[in-house]
Amino acid sequence: MKWIDGGVTAPKGFRAAGIYAGVKACAHMTAAEAANYAQDMRTGKKPVGSKNDLALICADAPCTAAGVFTSNLVKGAPIAVCQKHLQDGRAQAVIANSGNANTCNADGRQKAEAMAAAVAEELNLRDEDVLVGSTGVIGQPLPLEPILSAVPKLTQKLSTHGSLDAATAIMTTDTVPKNVAVEVELDGRPVRIGGISKGSGMIHPNMCTMLCFLTTDAAISAKALDSALRFAVRDSFNMLSVDEDMSTNDTCVILADGKAGNAEITEDSPAFSIFAQALKALCVKLARAMAKDGEGAKKLLVCQVSGAASDADARKIAKAVICSSLVKTAIFGADANWGRVLCAIGYAGAKVDVQKVDVDFVSAVGTLPVCRGGAGIPFDEELGKRILQEDEITVRTVLHDGNAAAEAYGCDLTYDYVKINGDYRT
Repeated sequence: MKWIDGGVTAPKGFRAAGIYAGVKACAHMTAAEAANYAQDMRTGKKPVGSKNDLALICADAPCTAAGVFTSNLVKGAPIAVCQKHLQDGRAQAVIANSGNANTCNADGRQKAEAMAAAVAEELNLRDEDVLVGSTGVIGQPLPLEPILSAVPKLTQKLSTHGSLDAATAIMTTDTVPKNVAVEVELDGRPVRIGGISKGSGMIHPNMCTMLCFLTTDAAISAKALDSALRFAVRDSFNMLSVDEDMSTNDTCVILADGKAGNAEITEDSPAFSIFAQALKALCVKLARAMAKDGEGAKKLLVCQVSGAASDADARKIAKAVICSSLVKTAIFGADANWGRVLCAIGYAGAKVDVQKVDVDFVSAVGTLPVCRGGAGIPFDEELGKRILQEDEITVRTVLHDGNAAAEAYGCDLTYDYVKINGDYRT
């Protein structure tokens, strides 16, 4: 397995694009004002400093497809459209906007369907073969005119080098685009998987994390693709949390066009495990990137748990540690306050003998043992400060209760998180 450039356009047969449509700018405009604004966008009057806010990913041929969505009972309209369009396990394109979530709107479903239909018309596809994603403010009507007006230009801009533009278009409070790809060999042929994602705040486990769009040129059945995606999500996006707020729109979909020429992968194929592990590695890379780019965050926080009595216990404990506000603030302040880690372990709801727990803080500077057998041990506070001042911190926890392990991804909690979310809507 090797990491390569190209994101969602690294696999054969995929193109992508991202442009500025003015979705957020039109939120408080009248229909006439929005139409005039959209006309200005068509003539190239893009505001200075504006970023892409409309993305498109398209395959040259029909694909097998699968998706996983938020478990929040309040769901964005695009999710209903995606779930309907994925019923046959097929898709060929994805359109997504930032700036407006299209959630809790009476006309949301109609507008999401209209986005899919506009792309289908331009690319000569069935409406059902187009998936939809939206992210941004909840509860504001989605201004459809700028999106529909931008679709022709968006499709014209599709390129085998357009992944970064698409990754930028789905960003909201993200500070950097997430754009990765990986290559593995199956049946003697190179098979590629690419992905883009967004997610900075309103991120919490159980597939309530972000928008993530994945592509692959592997030949794989729809059933195997769905299984591989769920396996990958379980140990990546479902082990990710920034702020314990479960979003309404989070979507992770994958398209597979079979252009790599490998023998079709089924759940019983020897190649299935290789493909699934590569997909998981890519999703973990995206999850780590999103955690590190959490709203206001300065540091990536990873909790590695080993020696747990069961997988479920390991996962509960890892999540509890990276979700703890007290742990997150200690990491922000570079304070080796290991007692907060023990506290989180104690309320995680897992089977654990707290008198056996060992804890270390780890970064590029080195390793600081702070707890053995559930009790503190002497350590160098100055070394602890240096270790925790790095931008990637691992809390290594050994439970000595069994053989299960898990890893979760989060970030520190800073003053800027409050600033960002104090006036997010306005």
